[in-house]
Amino acid sequence: MRKIQMVDLKGQYDGIKDQINTSFEEVITSTAFINGPEVQNFQKELEAYLGVKHVIPCGNGTDALQIAMMGLGLKPGDEVITVDFTFAATVEVIALLGLTPVLIDVEPDTFNIDPEKIKSAITPKTKAIVPVHLFGQSANMDAIMEIAEANDLFVIEDNAQAIGGNYHDKNGKTHKTGTIGHVGATSFFPSKNLGCYGDGGAIFTNDDELAHTIRGVVNHGMYERYHHDVVGVNSRLDSLQAAVLRAKLPKLDTYNAARRKSADLYDAALKEQENIITPVRVGKDDTHVFHQYTLRITNGKRDDLVKHFQENNIPCGVYYPIPLHKQKAYADERYNEADFEVTNQLVKEVISLPMHTELDEEQIEFITSTLIEFVNA
Repeated sequence: MRKIQMVDLKGQYDGIKDQINTSFEEVITSTAFINGPEVQNFQKELEAYLGVKHVIPCGNGTDALQIAMMGLGLKPGDEVITVDFTFAATVEVIALLGLTPVLIDVEPDTFNIDPEKIKSAITPKTKAIVPVHLFGQSANMDAIMEIAEANDLFVIEDNAQAIGGNYHDKNGKTHKTGTIGHVGATSFFPSKNLGCYGDGGAIFTNDDELAHTIRGVVNHGMYERYHHDVVGVNSRLDSLQAAVLRAKLPKLDTYNAARRKSADLYDAALKEQENIITPVRVGKDDTHVFHQYTLRITNGKRDDLVKHFQENNIPCGVYYPIPLHKQKAYADERYNEADFEVTNQLVKEVISLPMHTELDEEQIEFITSTLIEFVNA
């Protein structure tokens, strides 16, 4: 059996290395390292893939979230509602801009933001909602957009883990995740479903005016060289990373299908296990792109299972072990433990199994048999 990897970037590279190497050589020979043709072409190709009017590439996914909020003109003191159960970058940028994060609980089955909790968190200071499409599956965007429209709020989609996923709205229309709200943000960190070989990110929007503002923000606030019209940052996707993304983008649907196939194998092996809750898929099969395959271990053995996996050379991850409201940087006397019942339980139970495009049946059989034997012992 091949060595099991949490993410097998080398195996994926082997399938596209000729194209990658040729593209790298072309970029290096051209010396167009910043905003070169590779970046411009990737932008257009991603716009076409997502069916969105504007893609603005940037330096990383965290920048993408921050720039989206800057583009919307959010001001210090404005409240932004988001989830307690997510990676810190989501709330980090809110705090960096002097905005007020309002953390709420998630749904126990999808791990995504609970729309009912959004309603109760809205105050006169609320300006935006940030749903996180966690682990590869969209939040309930029909409900979120209805709440936002009724309360005149912006919706900023954190799509770092769900690029390529579909959302089928209540009217039967299909959207790519990240393109439904007022603006979407994504990361191209190497381990993402569409990842580069360094840092990278992008912002999506169908709003022409917002796109114009954001294009200035990412480039020091300039639309004309040395004319700074808005307060900006330096956050640009470089041409080498764009070359990698151009090679991978046409394969993204195939990559996501491979992830779903592995998820199907995991599901089949782990079904009807008393102490294991497998991931829930909402709606059609194409809604989940399985950035992570995340289980709940319900008999208190999660931490011991992590150690057992390590002893058997099976990588795994706990995403996330500490709720944001308990992190030193984001602790606030406003928060009541009773408001985070689901998150506080999830952090004790979740474990993510290896998930990538190169997994094979032999590896999955070894992972699942090791898991079942230990949990049921």
